[in-house]
Amino acid sequence: MTNARAGLGDRLLSAADAVALGGRGGTHAAVLLALYGWPEQPGLIFTERRADLRRHAGEVSFPGGRRDPGDTDLTATALREADEEIALDPAAVDVVGALPPVSTFVTDYLVHPFVGLVPHPAELDLQPNPTEVETVLAFSLELLREGYEMRRLLRRGIPIHTPTYEVEGQLIWGATARILGNLLDRI
Repeated sequence: MTNARAGLGDRLLSAADAVALGGRGGTHAAVLLALYGWPEQPGLIFTERRADLRRHAGEVSFPGGRRDPGDTDLTATALREADEEIALDPAAVDVVGALPPVSTFVTDYLVHPFVGLVPHPAELDLQPNPTEVETVLAFSLELLREGYEMRRLLRRGIPIHTPTYEVEGQLIWGATARILGNLLDRI
């Protein structure tokens, strides 16, 4: 795992450098890009949010959320949220780096993405939190790359031209797609 970690970490930012970049957004949040199978058959773990939620209902996203006052830093936020949302034990995650933060347009968040190596999902006992998550999804990077397309979507009646990834009937778009694209560009 050390060689895999070094090979991946060299392509990412340090957590401190990524957080220092700043950006537009009134609320700080963090997400975990839980990467498994690196480097031979890499894939990522996502969540499909419940359809009855007030914000981001039914969307595919990385586990994550707002920074809580008790979080020591934004890396801790990403790990806590992944534990709360899908029962991903923080001890099973080797955080190897970060990506530049991404601003959300509608909700005014500044999302800080952290990349962590994890065992294959079949080796983890991932459980969706029934109050937030409909299901846990895992997609190979190969399928994600194949599913890329720039699309015109309507969001609250406003057309937007945005990167998307469609995999196994799931559409990844918005901040999640922008974060994913940044990761794919780097690796």
